Parts: sequence; structure tokens; C-alpha cells
Amino acid sequence: DLQLLNGQHLPLPPVILGELGKDPKNLTICFYGHVDVQPARREDGWKTDPYMLTEINGNLYGRGATDNKGPVLAWINAVETYRALKITSLMFLQAMPVNFKFVIEGMEEAGSLGLEKLLEEEKQGFFSDVDYIVISDNLWLSKKKPALIYGTRGNACFSVEVR
Repeated sequence: DLQLLNGQHLPLPPVILGELGKDPKNLTICFYGHVDVQPARREDGWKTDPYMLTEINGNLYGRGATDNKGPVLAWINAVETYRALKITSLMFLQAMPVNFKFVIEGMEEAGSLGLEKLLEEEKQGFFSDVDYIVISDNLWLSKKKPALIYGTRGNACFSVEVR
């Protein structure tokens, strides 16, 4: 929990852990994202209520639509679409080519309070078979200027060529 200056204790929101697939022959990829947002008020320049997702001319407006609820939903929708299309992987109909794990938290904007403790507690459990982690905490500026995140705090380095 979180102790406020007045001594009051507030419980932290739970971290959502989810998984899809447990095939020991497949790699396991863990996707991280968050659903909390920075504060916003209409008078900050919002044309609509920042906490009410609003569609205008095919675009979605709302606090967290790009950082980070949109990217979190993109991974979930990609898995859902793959399964719905019944794409085959090797010989298994609808089999996923990898195992998925998801970590979705609600305290990233406040420094990920409680996440480190959870990671320590679950490193021999939920996270024990994770081969790769994809941090999906980015924003999408526009349809014509995609964001390409290529490293975070020295965790991984690689090159990408986009054509």
C-alpha cells in the first residue's frame, strides 16, 4: 500500500498477470504495458472530456489512448485476431507460435509503485519461463509518423532497418 503524508494508507491497484499458451517447446514472450494516465483537465486544451474515449472523424481521443491503453490493446487484439483467423503454426491448427504472458499495471505514471516487489515475488513462478520481454509503453503520434521504440534504459540494444 501507499502511505500518504497525512498517514493515511491507500491500497495499490492490482497488477494484472495473464498468460496464453504453455507449450514448453515454444518461446515465452512477456508483454508489459500500463493503463494509468497523467492528470488532464478539459481546460488543458482538450476538445472533449479527456476521460471519455471519443471518436471524431475516425480518430479516437481520450486520456491514455496512445500512452498506454492503445498499445496494450494492440497486443491483445493481435493475439485475438491471430486466433480468430485460425492461422496454422507448423502442424497445429490455431496453435500460437509462442506462449504469451501479459503484465498490465496501473501505477507506471507514479513510478511503478509495487511492481518491483511483485517481480521479485514472481521471478521463480509466473516469470520463470519468460524468454523475452516486450515493453509496450510508447505513444503513436499519427498515422503517418509511427513511433519506433528501439531501446529502454540500456536493457537491450539492436538495430532495425525500416523501409
